[in-house]
Amino acid sequence: MVVQDRRGGGTVAVAMACGTGLAVGLLTSGCSPDGAAADDQEPAGRAAPAAAEVRDSADALVRAGSAAVRTSMETASGGTRVAIRGTGGYDFATSTGRLRVVLPDPAGRPSGGHQPITEILAPGALFMKNRGAGVPADKWVRVATASLADGNLVTGGATDPLAAAELLRGAREVTYQGEEWLDGVRVRHYRGTTDIGAAAAAASPRTAPALAAAGDGFTTGEVPFDAYLDEAGRLRKVRQWFRFANGAPKGASVTSTTELSGFGTKVAVQLPDERDIYAGKIASPTP
Repeated sequence: MVVQDRRGGGTVAVAMACGTGLAVGLLTSGCSPDGAAADDQEPAGRAAPAAAEVRDSADALVRAGSAAVRTSMETASGGTRVAIRGTGGYDFATSTGRLRVVLPDPAGRPSGGHQPITEILAPGALFMKNRGAGVPADKWVRVATASLADGNLVTGGATDPLAAAELLRGAREVTYQGEEWLDGVRVRHYRGTTDIGAAAAAASPRTAPALAAAGDGFTTGEVPFDAYLDEAGRLRKVRQWFRFANGAPKGASVTSTTELSGFGTKVAVQLPDERDIYAGKIASPTP
């Protein structure tokens, strides 16, 4: 399936590719953090340096247990942007989550003519319902995340919240940007880059295989990020910029944003029954 957005005279294609995933396959430009990193230093008296606090944010999420989730994955070409948005919940204790992912229609409006895709995130696997591409509407598609070139950091149209946090375990060159308010919560804003290989080496056994796979899926092993942590060290929001070849000279960029709130919210995730998983052929994406 290809979704095109012709606003502003440009054309952007969001292709369902990578066998069973939602690949955001765009040639993009300018999809990177705005402006240079601030020169603000870590406030005097803070016990842990900025990089260490960012690296530990995944542990704080596991301690929190669960959270409500909002996701956004954006691609850009010139002045045209297309976003895939998701909402749901995630259980950090079991590394499982459920998201409702909405694709834009050809005019760029969310959910216009496209059934939302239900995604279940689980250790080592991504399940999708209403996948399209010849898959019956009542069937699930299952893909092993470690088999994907990007470890499902962008393929599914939403980054697994735990993977997004564990990716920060490779954080380096982190600068403190100051305090801000986010959804009524005071947060500390950090900016830096994270190394995918270092993150994979430090990640939990549940996430490490996917991150290790992602080490070879991008044109660079360094991922710029902006992270926002609350007073408990929990990640409230993280924005990460990925770049991959996509068969084009300048490659493609994808911006993934994950927002977390309502910590401790009960999240019930039931994995699909084996008989409900589609075993047939999946149609190739439209050129």
